[in-house]
Amino acid sequence: MSGVFGSIGWLIVSIGILITFHEFGHFWVARRFGVHVLRFSIGFGTPLFKHVGKDGTEYVLSAIPLGGYVKMLDEREYEVPEADLPRAHNRKPVWQRMLIALAGPAFNFILCYGLLWTTFVIGLPDYQPLVGHVSGLAAQGGFQSGDRLLRIDGQQVETWTDAGMTLVTAAMDRQPIEVEVAREDGGHALRRLAMQDLPPRLGDEEVINRLGLFPQQFELPAIVGKVAPDGAARLLRPGDRIDAVNGEPTRWFTDLQRVMHEQARADTPLHLSVRRDGQDLTIDVTPKLGDPGDGSQRLLLGISPQPVTAAYDGLRRYGPLAALPASAREMGRQLAANASMLARVFTQGATANLHSVVSIASTADAAARQGVAWFLFFLAMLSLGLGLINLLPIPILDGGHLLYYLMELVKGRPLSERTLAVGQYIGLALLAGLMCVAFYNDLFRHAT
Repeated sequence: MSGVFGSIGWLIVSIGILITFHEFGHFWVARRFGVHVLRFSIGFGTPLFKHVGKDGTEYVLSAIPLGGYVKMLDEREYEVPEADLPRAHNRKPVWQRMLIALAGPAFNFILCYGLLWTTFVIGLPDYQPLVGHVSGLAAQGGFQSGDRLLRIDGQQVETWTDAGMTLVTAAMDRQPIEVEVAREDGGHALRRLAMQDLPPRLGDEEVINRLGLFPQQFELPAIVGKVAPDGAARLLRPGDRIDAVNGEPTRWFTDLQRVMHEQARADTPLHLSVRRDGQDLTIDVTPKLGDPGDGSQRLLLGISPQPVTAAYDGLRRYGPLAALPASAREMGRQLAANASMLARVFTQGATANLHSVVSIASTADAAARQGVAWFLFFLAMLSLGLGLINLLPIPILDGGHLLYYLMELVKGRPLSERTLAVGQYIGLALLAGLMCVAFYNDLFRHAT
């Protein structure tokens, strides 16, 4: 799906869809209340296409596709003929102006729900919530390879994406949580993650690494891919499966690395149980000092794993009716997680999770590469985020306009032009600061 477009192409498509839907919300509700819309523009800058409709609205497609606006008849901007005053936005009751401002974010939430419903009816391929490599807090909490995650802090998880999002959200609170798992032997157990031990101000990827809970589907089996010609394991061949080292099972290549770290001694052979072409062999290998690639010197076998491609082994699919409540649950969960993250940005300075168009572009391209369902899911999450951000009480955003209207209700009259102008400058400065932080995060992340 991503062959036609690159990251920039999918960014333009994504932003274009979301902005069009957002601005159409303002446009549609304004028209319902009799407000005359002068211009409906998708994009900024030089107009590429113009059309004046029978309704008198100028429809514009502009050169810079990273935004849009709806321009309404308003006395505060220019002189309005007396005959048109009833159609001026500023002449409408406060409650109508509030609904017009709310309509943009509301349409983003409606779009999010519709995209989730479509995604779940099509079927969202994913990985089953099976635990592979364990380290960090997960190892301390007793998690084991082969555990199936059932519930995290009381919330049911169906796929690894469910689990990852729930874990990252729970990590924000830095409170210990319990995870119900089904063990490989068929029993159930409660594992505990000491989230309070996580350092502050970590990004999503850092949180996952510190938790040390990784999907089994990304584990590399302990199968030899390449053998270094001057390495210790010259008797091994590509395709050999190493089932045990000194009697300790090595199901995954990470198990092999761990056992090597624990048991390797200079001039002391390791007894490898090897499965080759249907036969069981025992091969003794004496590790040799070498550089694992980080500039250090360690005892190594001189082998690399056989690469594998992780294939989806799960599918979130519902019938058209069952997808209705499933979409509502997913939207509610995502809304709570996004709201929690935004709250921490302003209350705790947790800006590590702010992303710019750089990340949006690369994520859009990656989602498109995974197929229609994942791209629709990405659009749903982006639409949800856009709607939520626009509700922030920051001047120049819809939430800022709502704040002004609430103050107008309290005061009984509109705010002064001076107050509105000062608010605009404050809003622009705040948004510019957040955008700079987001760009810094993305550029620093890509640079490292």
